[in-house]
This record gives sequence, structure tokens and C-alpha cells, in this order.
Amino acid sequence: MTESIGQEFMRRTCYAELSDSPEELGIVPQPPLELPLPQGVTGIALPDPAEIQVPALELRTAIAERRTLRKYSEAALTLDELAYLLWATQGVKKVTSRPVTLRTVPSAGARHAFETYLLVNRVEGLTPGLYRYLAIENQIGRLPAPENINELLTEASLQQSQVATSAVTFFWAAVVDRMFWRYVERGYRYLLLDAGHVCENLALAAEQLSCGICPIAAYDDEKANRTLGLDGKSQFVIYVASMGKKIQ
Repeated sequence: MTESIGQEFMRRTCYAELSDSPEELGIVPQPPLELPLPQGVTGIALPDPAEIQVPALELRTAIAERRTLRKYSEAALTLDELAYLLWATQGVKKVTSRPVTLRTVPSAGARHAFETYLLVNRVEGLTPGLYRYLAIENQIGRLPAPENINELLTEASLQQSQVATSAVTFFWAAVVDRMFWRYVERGYRYLLLDAGHVCENLALAAEQLSCGICPIAAYDDEKANRTLGLDGKSQFVIYVASMGKKIQ
């Protein structure tokens, strides 16, 4: 029986198949903990997560009430709410001397190999457009993008209407070198696992804010990567989630 691509992936990411890592060989320095904003893009400071007030919600209730939501109200998120969601999904609690970042989500070896891109449609105080989160600085930067960026990213998401009508859609991009440097081929498994941790945190934090999310794995990889300026190899979209306020 011919080995499927999935079976080959699992076999070739077993420990017996792995290459020596760049970290072990000492031939490549550790990749940066986060990517800088493009030249000319100024970071926008976000509210301090410690000072953001959110409604209390018992964890069991959040888990029980969580539902995939594809239709949203026209209400905008506040900047505090967006900042809280970014903190819940990639917030940095500490930068250690190694150095690594310790964040609000688990990651294999604290590699934290994701960058968060945001399609902003309705957030108070922000011009609609494309943004990226700088977790260490607790900032976002508005990226150069076409005026029809909503249309382009909706098309890349296979015309799923919840992207077009969301208050914000999260696009998480994997920076492969950040994970591969330590875990080589097996690191691709860890990227997929880590993406799940991040999106689940978004789902639970959204419940606190009377919001809902739709996790999205059905997207056109080439279009999504091209629209976000990613090469599809060293950096690529790994997961997407639309979100917005619940319709009351």
C-alpha cells in the first residue's frame, strides 16, 4: 500500500528521522524572538493588560458556553478588548535571560513561533485595515495594505462571510526558523499543536467579552500568504479565527 503524505509526515518527524538541530551544531544563532515592524511603520501602544477590566467568568462556564460563531453584531470592539484578546493569545509575561519569552499560552520549548496579523474591521479608535501585534512591546502596527484588504482576505478564506463581517479576524503566521532552530523536522508538529493552544485561548477569552469566534482552517494558503506578504515557506499562515460581538 502506498504511503500517504500524512503517513510520511508522521514517519519523517519521528525522532529516528530527525536532522541535527542548528542549536546543537552551534552554527546558527537563535532567531529573533519577534519580527520587527516594516520600516516606516510606527507602533501603536496598547492598554496595559494588568489595568484592563473584563467581566468575571468562571472557567467551567466559559468552556460550557463556548460555541463556534459565524454571525456577529455590528458592535465594535474597544481597544481595551482587543488588547485583552491579544494578551490572552500571545501576551508576554517575561523575557528571560536565555533569552525566551514566557507567554500566556504554552509553546514547545518556549519557542513561540507565531506572529499575529489582524484584519481590523470594527475597533474603536483604529482605522480599518491590516495590523500586526508586537507582543514584547505590547503594541500593534498598521501595515501597508490595499484598500480592499477585507475583500482580499475574505477571498483567501474561501469567501467565508464571517471574515468579511467580523469585528476582527486573527491570522496567525508561523515563523519556521524560530521552531526549527531547536526541533528541526519535528518542530512542524509543534507548530500545529501550538496553534491550537492559541486559538482555544481566544475562544475562552472571547466569552468573557460577550464575543464569539469561528476557528478557520479552510483557506487558500497561497492567497493568504501572498496577501500578508509571507513567502509560504519560512513564514506561512497556520490558523485563522474570525470574531465579533454576539447578537443579543
